[in-house]
Amino acid sequence: MRTGMSDFPFRIVGFDLDGTLVDTAGDLTAAVNHALARIGRAPLAETMVRPMIGLGARHMLEQGLIATGGVPDEDFDRLLGELLAYYEAHIAVESRPYPGLIAALDALEAYGVRCAVATNKAEHMARKLLGELGLADRMAAIVGGDTLGVRKPAPEPVLAMIERSGGGRAVVVGDSIYDVMAARAAGVPSVAVRFGFLDRPAEALGADHLIGHYDELLPLLAGP
Repeated sequence: MRTGMSDFPFRIVGFDLDGTLVDTAGDLTAAVNHALARIGRAPLAETMVRPMIGLGARHMLEQGLIATGGVPDEDFDRLLGELLAYYEAHIAVESRPYPGLIAALDALEAYGVRCAVATNKAEHMARKLLGELGLADRMAAIVGGDTLGVRKPAPEPVLAMIERSGGGRAVVVGDSIYDVMAARAAGVPSVAVRFGFLDRPAEALGADHLIGHYDELLPLLAGP
């Protein structure tokens, strides 16, 4: 087996967070339902919340409200604050890394690859979640949705992640069209995961590559 940075085609592997590194759907659903309950709305099933994840908490709450009767004229900011406070206090109750992720990170690190995160989640929330799961120290950079004032699908979060990780040839791994669009705009290849919070078939995301399990990532990136 080849080892060493000079032998691997990529210097940096950048990951989205929710639906890519970590299955956070259970805890995010609980947070949405907590906010909905504050105004007497019925709870949503996790399967309904999954496609709402990806553009940040505000978008997720808006979609949850639309699905349960519409966005109220008042109280949105209060509900968002309650959602965020509840989520931060229960951020890793059910959330777990996807199968095969830890082994994939180990293998990438053995090649000298730097792993990093570019997410639309608020940076302090991303750091808290990754910290509680023992993953924060494994990331060369963590760029959140509020780090730069612009979020994916804009390229800036991906470009900042690459720069803060030391630069070099990079690839982005994600589960949404926003990840693919950000990677393309940043001029780097993308890998879409089939197991994320998909709002369309994975084949329709337009990624350069697809994987169905993290066992497939290293062989794909290493090439023949």
